[in-house]
Amino acid sequence: MASRTYVQLVRENRDFRRLWIGAIISMMGEWFNTIALFFLILEYTGSEFLLGLLFTVRMAGFAILQPVIGLMADRMNRKILMVTSNLIQMVLALLFLLVNDSSDIVWMIGLSGLMMVLHGVYMTAERAALPNVVDPDDLATANALDAASWSTALCIGAMLGGVVVSYWGTDAAFIVDSLTFLVGTLFLLNLKLPQTIEPSAQGPWITTAIGNIRRGFRRIRSQPPLFRIVFAKASWNVAGGGLAGVYLVLLGADVQGYGAAFGFGLFFFARGIGTGLGPLIARSFFKDENRWPQLVGNLIVLSGFFYVLVATTLDWNLWLTVVLVILAHSASGANWVLSTILMQQWVEDEVRGRVFSADMLVLSIAFSCSTSAAGFLMERSTLSIQQGILLFSSIMVVSGIIFSLWKSEDAVRPLTD
Repeated sequence: MASRTYVQLVRENRDFRRLWIGAIISMMGEWFNTIALFFLILEYTGSEFLLGLLFTVRMAGFAILQPVIGLMADRMNRKILMVTSNLIQMVLALLFLLVNDSSDIVWMIGLSGLMMVLHGVYMTAERAALPNVVDPDDLATANALDAASWSTALCIGAMLGGVVVSYWGTDAAFIVDSLTFLVGTLFLLNLKLPQTIEPSAQGPWITTAIGNIRRGFRRIRSQPPLFRIVFAKASWNVAGGGLAGVYLVLLGADVQGYGAAFGFGLFFFARGIGTGLGPLIARSFFKDENRWPQLVGNLIVLSGFFYVLVATTLDWNLWLTVVLVILAHSASGANWVLSTILMQQWVEDEVRGRVFSADMLVLSIAFSCSTSAAGFLMERSTLSIQQGILLFSSIMVVSGIIFSLWKSEDAVRPLTD
């Protein structure tokens, strides 16, 4: 059966439509929250290091419990996990209203990390569930659209978040964030989500958890191509974390005549446009799936190359910089989606959550190290924004080359106990 178009998939697949709309609404609010947090850190402290620390704590929260989260996604109802995650985040988002001065920044960053733990629950469950609500022929279309929805949420959420913070303040952004979690949950309530739960995932948590987590990692190691592709996103994030998590924020704060909050929104809007376009272009022009494992490495190199151009053209024109950021994240967005599709195709439903949690763990560690290093260097060294972007973009190019040279040609084979 031929794959559906994007419009056909959304119109004809009711469960996918609900999953898709619920995700995009919740993610849109998250970017309102993120822009407000950027603004509060720079307004109250002016610290680039704390800016990097925000992302480090968020991604550490996302990463630390990923092995357990993956197990949860394999042994518990994934719909319930997503609904529960949204409802708890709806309440936690309102606690940011209590931030009043620099003394509140530490617990604000910690609370943001806790929300990322819950976001990790949602994302792992959603990614593991996607192949259960679409036909195999529609999987590439669904993933491209899923990435486009993340990008749309980033574009709209970041830009509107910047406008809301500029005109109505951070409190308004936090209230909007809370409401989006509620609205997104409403679309999940009638979702029918089939799921296969293997017997080995059942039993007391403490006595079964370690063995099941080890089985997920053994599943990855049993298949060399899968082991390699798990590092695709991390190979970008080892430098991309600093570029997207620190330097884009500093570029936004440095935009003259618009205000910092609007500047944040502008560059994260550009990032969202790119991550949305990249998967759509990749799916249209690279139909040979046998070439995808090599392509994801080439895309890392390409993303780094465009960020090199960002560094070398910063003083020319603001809008040229915005276009180059779009191109850089088009490559990274394509890398993300192609590697995700390959994992979904190669891994059986019973352990898919644990494999995706391992993927998230590795990329989160890479992202956290990258943002910490970028924030530290900007605060404690004499590096300029331009020099920092050039350094991290060069690291990304090297990382992409290393990934591309990593050969793993073994045939796909199922796990055997």
